[in-house]
Amino acid sequence: MRDKVLMLASVASMIDQFNIPNIKLLIDMGYKVDVACNFLEGSTCSDAKIDKLKNKLTAMGVDYYQIDFARSVRHILQNLKAYRQVLRLMKANRYKFIHCHSPIGGVCGRLAGHKTYTKVIYTAHGFHFYKGAPLLNWFVYYPIEKYLSRYTDVLITINKEDYAIARNKMHAKRTEYVPGVGIDIEKIKSVKVDRNKKRAELGIPKDAIMLLSVGELSRRKNHEVVIRALAEMKYRNVVYAICGKGTLESYLKKLADNLGVSDRVFLLGFRTDVTEICKAADIFVFPSLQEGLPVALMEAMACGLPVVCSNIRGNIDLINDNENGILFNSLDIDAMAVAMRTMLDNIKFRKQCALGNIEIVKQFDLHRSLSAMEEIYITTEKIETLTGDSK
Repeated sequence: MRDKVLMLASVASMIDQFNIPNIKLLIDMGYKVDVACNFLEGSTCSDAKIDKLKNKLTAMGVDYYQIDFARSVRHILQNLKAYRQVLRLMKANRYKFIHCHSPIGGVCGRLAGHKTYTKVIYTAHGFHFYKGAPLLNWFVYYPIEKYLSRYTDVLITINKEDYAIARNKMHAKRTEYVPGVGIDIEKIKSVKVDRNKKRAELGIPKDAIMLLSVGELSRRKNHEVVIRALAEMKYRNVVYAICGKGTLESYLKKLADNLGVSDRVFLLGFRTDVTEICKAADIFVFPSLQEGLPVALMEAMACGLPVVCSNIRGNIDLINDNENGILFNSLDIDAMAVAMRTMLDNIKFRKQCALGNIEIVKQFDLHRSLSAMEEIYITTEKIETLTGDSK
């Protein structure tokens, strides 16, 4: 009988976008892997994508379980229900260890791990408290994370700011820095695209300068600042495309219409051909208010795109201002416009950024991340089990 491990996350997109390589690694290491998350609500994946994920997990021999997580900590009763579901699942399966993700998944997984004497690995994909975060985030999330770090065998951080906080303020048995989930650089490099054909498919003029963002249509991803800057700059040959879906779709469409740039803003929805779209674009724009270590940005860099992005945690692990991209204050429309003008008007600098990004991103290759994760999984078994309240 193989030892069982559990991969736990609050939403299915966390499994689909970030953890399939880890699941494959655990299977190759000889474990029987279970997955638990909310497949029904909160995911940024389409229903068809979630069905595809379930089929993929089944083909891998992975059993999956619905947990009714809420995405917000404010939904206490729903998350209490989710905790009880996780606890029952862990008592029934006696996992060798669990690997949990996202704040809510991390809370429920670590409490249940403490209760069942199960070793716990927790990956923080970006603490909700960070330099410049709202004070409310520090009052709510920081005490929770600090307290639960005592129930954490291995705390994994994916950017340097979070690693420093975890090392200096948290109480996990081990704290590790793994630079993101990694990207498959060779796979990205192998993708070939007919630039004009792809643009025609998207409805984008072949001679336009194409700005591209990838991310959920949400306040956190901050696409609004780019649309407002686009209207301010008055470059008629510049268009802006966004890959992603979300609650702000109608708002962003109305905003573009009100600002007179609706003919130059393309909301492309959820896409499975993001690499091809990157290779048809000219500049990657990433205006997020909050990130951990963004995969979308790394993939754009691997495609050889110059970058204009917000000066925030995670982004600054990848982009050095005026060396391989331009950083700007994420809430400053004028600063965004200045950064875009600089990038648009300096073709030589754009080429310098593109070549530099292809080299820099090699250190975030998937194989490096998986090698680090394998070492963590192997050594987790050797950690003395944390003391729980009851068997």
